[in-house]
Order: sequence, then C-alpha cells, then structure tokens
Amino acid sequence: MAAGAIGVNPAVPLFGHRRALFILTHSELVDFMDEESRPPAPVTFTGRKTLVAAAIAVVLIAAALLIRPAREIDDARPPAPGQRAAAAMGLGAPAAAVDLTALIIDREKWLKEHADDEESWAVLGSAYLEQARRTADPGWYPRAEQALKRSLKLRPAEKGNLAAMTGMGALANARRDYGTGKKWGELVRAQSAKQWTAYPVLVDAYSGLGDYKAAVTVMEQLLELRPGLAAGYLKAAQVYRDRGWREDAVASLDSAAAAATSPTEKAFAMHRMGELAWERGEPAEALRLHEGALRTDPALGAALAGRARALAALGRHGEAVRDYRMALGRVPSPALALELGELLESLGRREEAQEPYAQVVRLAAKEAANGVDETVVLGLYEADHGDPAEAVRRLSATWERSRSMPVADALAWALHRAGDDEAALEYAKKAAEPGLRSAEFFYHRAEIERGAGDAAAARRHLQDALRTNPHFSPLRAPQAREALAAVGQPPSGGPENVRPKGRWVAPDMSAYITKPKPKPSEKGR
Repeated sequence: MAAGAIGVNPAVPLFGHRRALFILTHSELVDFMDEESRPPAPVTFTGRKTLVAAAIAVVLIAAALLIRPAREIDDARPPAPGQRAAAAMGLGAPAAAVDLTALIIDREKWLKEHADDEESWAVLGSAYLEQARRTADPGWYPRAEQALKRSLKLRPAEKGNLAAMTGMGALANARRDYGTGKKWGELVRAQSAKQWTAYPVLVDAYSGLGDYKAAVTVMEQLLELRPGLAAGYLKAAQVYRDRGWREDAVASLDSAAAAATSPTEKAFAMHRMGELAWERGEPAEALRLHEGALRTDPALGAALAGRARALAALGRHGEAVRDYRMALGRVPSPALALELGELLESLGRREEAQEPYAQVVRLAAKEAANGVDETVVLGLYEADHGDPAEAVRRLSATWERSRSMPVADALAWALHRAGDDEAALEYAKKAAEPGLRSAEFFYHRAEIERGAGDAAAARRHLQDALRTNPHFSPLRAPQAREALAAVGQPPSGGPENVRPKGRWVAPDMSAYITKPKPKPSEKGR
C-alpha cells in the first residue's frame, strides 16, 4: 500500500473508537486487494524491523484508545463559573459567591434574547434565591418570585414544570411561609414521586409547620432516593437535631462534609457542625470549626457570625463584637443584630447597644416588605426590650399558621413577660415535646415555672440549661446561674413520703401466692 493511504473519516470506526477514526478509501482498498493477490516480496532484516515497529505502534494506539476513551469536545477545559454554580444548585448544594454571580449574569444576558426559555427562567429564579441565602438580602426574593412565575407562565405546573415548582416551594420556605412551601413540595411529589428535589422542600416545610414526624419520614425517603448526597445528609442532620438526636446529627454532618463536591459545600457543612458544637456547650470546638469553614470559604457570612458567638462564649468579647459587626455587614439579619445588642448590654455598654436594637426593628421591617416573616425574632426582642403584649399579639397570630418549636418557645416567653405564667407554661411544654435540647428553651421554661411557684421544676430546668450550654446567652446565662442560686437546693432527706416514718415491717404476701395444684396421681390419696 502506498504511503499516505490512511485517511480520516468518522463514518467507519476502527477499534470501536468514536473520534478521529481511520478508514481506507475505495481506490486504496482496490490497490490493497491487488497487492494481496501478488506473491509476497522477500522480507529483509530492515523490513522485519519496520513491520515490528509498525505492529507495536498499532497495538499501542489501540490500547490507548481502549483504556482512555475520547473526551467530549469541551471536557479538556474546566467548567466555567456559571456552570459550576448551576451544577452545585442542581445537587441542592450552596454555590460559591463568584460562581453564583457569573451564573446570574449569564442567564440574564441569555434571557434578553431568549425570553421564552422556561428552563432558564427557573434556573435564574433559583439563583436569585441562593443569592438571598448567601447575602441575607431579602431584596432578592421578589426577583426570584418574578423569574419563577415567568417560567410557570411559559410552562404551567400542570404540564410538569418541576424545576419552577420546586423553586417556588423553596422560596416560600425561605420567607417562612411553610404552608405554601408544603403545597408546592407535595404538588411536585404528586407529579413525580422520584423527583428528589421536592423532598428537601418538604423537610423544611413540615419542620416549619411543627410536623416533625412527617419531616423524619420525608428525610428518610430523601436518603433512599439519593444515597450519598451531601444535601441529603444536611437535611438529616437538621431533622435529627430538632428531635434531640445529637449523635445522629453529628454523624450526618460528618457524612455531608465527606460527600461534599466543592469547597463551598464542605465549608457549609463545617459551619453547621460548629453550630451544633456551640449548642452543646463546646465553644472552643465551635470556634475551630467556624474558622475552618472560613478558611475554606471566606465569603461565608454565617460562619463569621458563628465565630462571633463562640468568641463571646470564650470571654473574648472585643473580638466577638468585631466579628458581629463584620457579620452584620455581610449578612444583615435581625437575629444577628439582637445578639450583638445583648452582648453589648451584658458588657455594660447599654448606650452602644441601642443601635443594634434599633437595627433589629429596621431589618425586620425590610424583611417584611419583601415577604419574609421575622415574627419569632421580633417577638423575642419585644418581650425582652420592648412591649411584651405586642409580642404576644404577633406570636399568637403566627402560632395559628406555624406550630413549630421556635414559635411555641417565643410565645411562651412573651406570655411570661406579659405576666401570664399559666398560659406560658402550656406553650413551653409544647416547645419541649419534639425533643430539641436547647439551653434557651430550658431557661425560658424554668423562669416560667419560677413565676408559677414550682421551684422544683424550675431548679431542674435551670440545671438542664446550664448543663446543655453554660454560655447560651451573654445576658441570660448569668441570670440562669443567679436564679439557680436563688432557688437553692432541695431539702435534705429527699422528696416527701419517700422514707417510711416508722419501723419497716414486711407485708403479708400470702394472699398473692398461688398454691400448686395437686397432681392427678395424688387425688385419691
């Protein structure tokens, strides 16, 4: 065969390979057949070496193609930032700040020329929602709602626009409208029971409504549908924590960190582990985990807030105030402003605390203007630093919509501060029923019981609060220690009527002893 007889044509594959495939043209095939019919030429030593070398080359090429299949055209290049963000969101994972911004810019530009692309509208709406989560800026929520509704207009829910419906459910949960979140999640599940993205929405919705048993069931279904998914482990940790199953929650977060597919996702898992460490009274461990999360994702404002909380518990108050202010600059939320105000007040800086207290009201109003319900935080603020009667009014209305543990606890505390300990105790008991071990909840219940005159129960729950987390609040943890000292220890001798007053005499148990029946052989005797 003449030199240059090997050409490139993808129509006829060689070695089963799908790219850059070798074939013979028709004329070359005829020449090859003619040569095959001729007598073979004598093979010289040089010819043998050439044939051996050619055979080895062919074998090596074939092996390389079989061992390393050809990549797709763009596989050699790393994914673009927008592609990374879309991939992360598709797995229910947090996206990096830079990647998320790139995705938003890309989809906005695309939709200017392709306004009928319902999938891109759904992606853009979910990206806006993720941006709201990262920045704590409620202004992104209306934009997310508009984009998701545009997607549903182009392809309605009844035609199976699952991505937009899931986004609407997640948006409702983010606004703490859990009833609406539940409706969207159940609609997606009804249309496609194996659509796993509906299940995280349902976990949040059921938890927010106070249906913790349903949340456990849905979480288990999520883990069955997508085993090994980091987002699934995060939801499992959330459910376990709410039920008081701390060891299971920690194990799930370990699995989430191990299954993370990006530094951003791993940082979020570490941040959640830090929150659990702080809740169980381990501020040094919490500090280590939050600092690790910040090294992994420096833009994670929630980890910065967690570090501030841990520093305050460790007595490093100057650093804690600094971190709280930095966190409020990144993720301004009413809850963070309230924590900073109470830290400053605990340090005797009452005048300085007035600014973050005023910020609580401003931020809550901004949230409300964008459809977000901040009743729990605002109710706690009003109960302690404002008008307790107003807090009762707000929280009572919220209780009709959402019977969760945080709402029950906040309403109980507001009722106590308003002077109604009898009603407060009923809600404090409801807050404890699912099993969450919260030092704040224990403290609130203890103070309510003190107000109701039940010193024994108050002592027990004050001890629970300080045992669970002795640093749970810079203001209320010292008050809990003072209250426990005021309640004092139980009287010596144990509870009343436990010890007998006279000499103990063994009771006559003969009436309770069943005599054995005689055997048949013994009846005639």
